[in-house]
Amino acid sequence: MTRRVLPYRIPSEDVVATEPWRLVTEDGEVAMPEALPDWDYKMDLHLRRTVRVELDRARSQSGLPTDAALTLAVVWTATGSSLSGPAEHARLTDSGVITAEFDVLLRGADLGGLLLLDTALVLAERRTDARPSSPRRAGSVLWSDRESLRLQGDAPQFPMTVIDFARTSFPDGAAWHLQISGGLESATMGSLLLLVNERNTVTANAFENAGRPRPVDRIVLSAVYADAARIMIEHALGNDDFAEDADFPDGSLGATLLSLFDQLFPGQSVTDIRLRQRQSPALFASDLQAAVKIFEVS
Repeated sequence: MTRRVLPYRIPSEDVVATEPWRLVTEDGEVAMPEALPDWDYKMDLHLRRTVRVELDRARSQSGLPTDAALTLAVVWTATGSSLSGPAEHARLTDSGVITAEFDVLLRGADLGGLLLLDTALVLAERRTDARPSSPRRAGSVLWSDRESLRLQGDAPQFPMTVIDFARTSFPDGAAWHLQISGGLESATMGSLLLLVNERNTVTANAFENAGRPRPVDRIVLSAVYADAARIMIEHALGNDDFAEDADFPDGSLGATLLSLFDQLFPGQSVTDIRLRQRQSPALFASDLQAAVKIFEVS
């Protein structure tokens, strides 16, 4: 077990008491789960949490004066989009025990992958009169914790938009189109875009209802994800730089494609699958269909 050693004093862990994050839904509040398998990029997340801080103990144990201003803040990070930002913060200048209620709304378009929620108690402003062993810089962390929520399972997830295909170069009758651009080193969120034809109401409605899909919506979404997986794998196999021993940056298109390949073809080499695709495209298509478990009810 490793423990981070800071160059200044910090209070004991019990000066901050937290309640679990709660997910706010149409049916009320529930404990935040480990994963949301039906999450979609059009689904915003509404989260709440209660945090209590013993300010006097936090300051005294850190060697800070009684009037030192502190800040309790929540910061979010999404691994799928490589985006992060401040969710909410509260400036604490009182004494005694305070209770902070965090009410956070995150845009689904900014999220993806693993959502990390970091809560931290920090020094609000620089202290020129601090003792040598006390925190003095603004932002010095006195206490922190991290909770996570997985927003995607085995199915590929990417940004999407609903448009009228009649105003594009895509066939009017097509239901969707997965657009892939950039090289394998490019950021995934800037390389993938799922376009849904608004004229195809069955598909457009399926994504509109992705948070609480009906049986017909599940069938449509399964077909879209299966087709997207096929396009992504075929795109990967068509690039000679795509290999299991390649070192792609985190959050890159190459890393995403390699992760998808490992999920669909565990224990198999890229070379073998690439050879199968080229020698027997029909068999490869059936293998891929089985791997994505199309139309399987989870």
